[in-house]
Amino acid sequence: MNRDEFASLVLDACKRMEDRGMTVGTWGNISVRVDEETFLITPSGMSYGSLKIDDIVMADMKGNTIDSKRKPSIEHALHRMIYSHRPDVGAVIHTHPQYSTAFAIARKDIPAVSEELVQIIGEGVKCAEYALPGTEELAANVVSALGYNNAALLANHGAVCVGSNLSDAFKVAEVLEKSAKTIIMATIIGTPKVISHDECLKMQDFVKNHYGQK
Repeated sequence: MNRDEFASLVLDACKRMEDRGMTVGTWGNISVRVDEETFLITPSGMSYGSLKIDDIVMADMKGNTIDSKRKPSIEHALHRMIYSHRPDVGAVIHTHPQYSTAFAIARKDIPAVSEELVQIIGEGVKCAEYALPGTEELAANVVSALGYNNAALLANHGAVCVGSNLSDAFKVAEVLEKSAKTIIMATIIGTPKVISHDECLKMQDFVKNHYGQK
């Protein structure tokens, strides 16, 4: 795909994020990896509904912008650092959803309590240590919390979700928010029960090697 085709995917993802209530205003950001050295990311402080293809910013892994008329999202370091540490990641979505953010505000991890969370995200979701938005410190904290899972929480802030492409990253974001909501609901009924480490490993192996038309 060329740059405009990648940028069009980002625009579609912006509309989807806004339509799904995963953010409000100009908060949140989305990026897609173009190749080993570059990625496209949403611009800073612009309404998602107003974005055009040439508003999407091309950036490299050194923090430079390339032939772009806009400034990148202030969280470009977060996206860049994730791509640098996770060659398997092809897209990053930073959201501010209601229930996941509730866990982030409480600075609580989301445990492995649902099968779909274990299958799609990993063995729970960690909350990164707090740091100011747009800083290298925040980016490093999130990369540490993310590890090789597909989502992490940003303390007092929101969530970041990754995938091999934008569709996969959105699936992660949706499963994360559903899991956060159902845990909160489950605590009204009783104490949520965590899936054991061994069962998580067995489930992930099954999904990887046997689930679907393989």
